[in-house]
Amino acid sequence: MTSQTDPLGWAREHCPILTSFQTEYSETEPFDGYTVAVATHLEAKSGVFIETLHEAGAEVLFAPSEPQSTKAAVLDAFRDIDGITAFARHGMSDREFDRQRHALLEREPDLILGDGCGLIAMAHADHPAVAKGVIGGAEQTTVGVTRVESMAQEGALEFPVYTVNHTPMKHRFDNVHGTGESVLTNIAATTNTMLAGTRVVIAGYGYCGRGIARKARDLGAKTIVTEVDPRKALEAHTEGHDIMPMTEAAQKGELFITATGTRGVIRREHVELMPDGAVLANAGHSDVEIRLDDLETLATRMSTPTDGVTRYHMKDGRSINVLADGRLVNLTGPHSSGHPAEVIDTTHAMMFVAGHELVTGDRELPPGAHSIPDRLDRAVAERKLETMDATIDESTDRQQAYDADWRVEDRGDWVPCVLGTRFLESVSDG
Repeated sequence: MTSQTDPLGWAREHCPILTSFQTEYSETEPFDGYTVAVATHLEAKSGVFIETLHEAGAEVLFAPSEPQSTKAAVLDAFRDIDGITAFARHGMSDREFDRQRHALLEREPDLILGDGCGLIAMAHADHPAVAKGVIGGAEQTTVGVTRVESMAQEGALEFPVYTVNHTPMKHRFDNVHGTGESVLTNIAATTNTMLAGTRVVIAGYGYCGRGIARKARDLGAKTIVTEVDPRKALEAHTEGHDIMPMTEAAQKGELFITATGTRGVIRREHVELMPDGAVLANAGHSDVEIRLDDLETLATRMSTPTDGVTRYHMKDGRSINVLADGRLVNLTGPHSSGHPAEVIDTTHAMMFVAGHELVTGDRELPPGAHSIPDRLDRAVAERKLETMDATIDESTDRQQAYDADWRVEDRGDWVPCVLGTRFLESVSDG
């Protein structure tokens, strides 16, 4: 006899930090009286995040941060729950995606916890009165933080935003391990081909690109990195990857993965140099990193050799294969489930504590981009270790005093500056 499946059950089992928050805050309800807008990829782990906010007393309004990554089962999980409202539909168009986000903002949320800065930017551009009433926000992606910082520099931000992506408990784990594993897993699932021995080109060597490149090489791939930042290029070189411009890499690569957060990374001049059968995947932002219009211009026709792969048949007889329509390959492909639950548990825990700090902490925090307080980052790390039944050392009082004292060099029980001073005083007296 088969029982009905809980669409969030498996993810919940692998999100111990969030479930611990549910237990801790279900009675005190620190978000009671607040309306929290959540804009993220709507899959099972995000569902656990939404229910955690709701358990902590929030009225939650949620919308996708990318229209094609919404899972129908997640929407079904909240269909009949008071205090949680979806502004999403599985398979929604780009136009409906925008319309639903506008509808959410018209509900005047108190907090905006987002992915990609889409909802925060839309509030400022199209709903300025709503933006003025927002208490604060949090942003969990590299691209989103870049946009928040640009808004802050221009003086456009109406409220404080915590830059969650830049805190260690997010970018060291989600960006490196979450992106690295989920991207390669979903490419393999879609193409059913080997990475070992394949020449893989990774565009961008930020934390996400670094994770993809490292894990691809660990699986036996021959890795090439393209970069625009000389420091990141040197880092890739010293970590064992070949570095070269995309025009050169295009002639050598077999699998191309973009992870830059900007647009037009793979363009016509690159596609014209690629070998027959090259595979293109995007792990960066939205669907702008691969210039699909250039591919369409160069192609005589398009076909679908397997689910999740669009083949562009070039005029010269070559074929170029694009995964997931150039959208995020780890979230919008036919087999995609996003990052592993254990790592998103940490990311969404950081988003939760950012929101908690906004409603319970310093209410005089000025508009702008703000780093997550270190104490919150450490607290989430400690809680994660607790869920793993792992313990670590603690600094001794003497070590803490040593770290804080810039005046002396402590060499055990001998304190040279004190004894030296007394010796000099005795000499001068004598």
